[in-house]
Amino acid sequence: MVNVIGVRFRRAGKVYFFDPAGYDIKQGDNVIVETARGIEYGSVVLGPRDVEDDKIIQPLKPVIRQATEEDDAIEKKNKEKEKEAFQICLEKIKKHGLEMKLIDSEYTFDNNKVLFYFTADGRIDFRELVKDLAAVFKTRIELRQIGVRDETKIVGGIGICGRPLCCHMHLSEFAPVSIKMAKEQNLSLNPTKISGVCGRLMCCLKNEEEAYEELNSKLPGVGDYVTTKDNLKGEVQSVSVLKQLVKVIVTLENDEKEVREYKVEDLKFKLRKKKEKLAIDEELRALEMLEKREGKSLLDDE
Repeated sequence: MVNVIGVRFRRAGKVYFFDPAGYDIKQGDNVIVETARGIEYGSVVLGPRDVEDDKIIQPLKPVIRQATEEDDAIEKKNKEKEKEAFQICLEKIKKHGLEMKLIDSEYTFDNNKVLFYFTADGRIDFRELVKDLAAVFKTRIELRQIGVRDETKIVGGIGICGRPLCCHMHLSEFAPVSIKMAKEQNLSLNPTKISGVCGRLMCCLKNEEEAYEELNSKLPGVGDYVTTKDNLKGEVQSVSVLKQLVKVIVTLENDEKEVREYKVEDLKFKLRKKKEKLAIDEELRALEMLEKREGKSLLDDE
């Protein structure tokens, strides 16, 4: 077991582990640490705790120091400088006539580098832009092209659920999302209803996938024939996945038909065969390929 703290940086949703190095560090404190990008200022989101060795990426770097008032002042000044850098970069992009959308700017804590994040439809030749920016800022310049999901993660916003976007608040990495997940959850395949602010499939489809797969495995499919607990035979009209209820068109003794609702445990039926499931998967794959050909894909572009 190794004693660690979890640190998060301003533009990284992921939590990184560091050795507290004997400092009395608590959740909510700020610390100065060394990362692959250089010296960074981060916030402690996980207080000291023991973690198994195999869950730590070695070597585990120690905390350099707890952030001082001077460090806090540098971080605050960097935030102000980033606003100015953003405006300057916008002017330079316009000057060079580049087809790119500037999203954000960032100073490393030690001011060793200025990063600019942008989106674009294709590859951009920004060599002259980098020269101009380097002449202004007198430091290393890095332009980083990101996708629309990363753009939304940086900018933030409100989802259709009325809450702040998951990617902006807590998601550290983007998990692959597919149309099959929307189908599994009985959602409309209308792109406007299953896509998020970024225009890609909503991340929450992935969050709920496992639960829906488990619940769907216990249900008959629409159109399947079942036998009810009162010994009536009928055809499934619709299912409520979360409530585990099934509406069945049953045939009564006088050959009249009636729609009745049953709990799934009150029905006898054959579970879907794997071949039928494979056919559905093939149908969804064909739909995804069609969307890509037409340039309307809702899938991940990163």
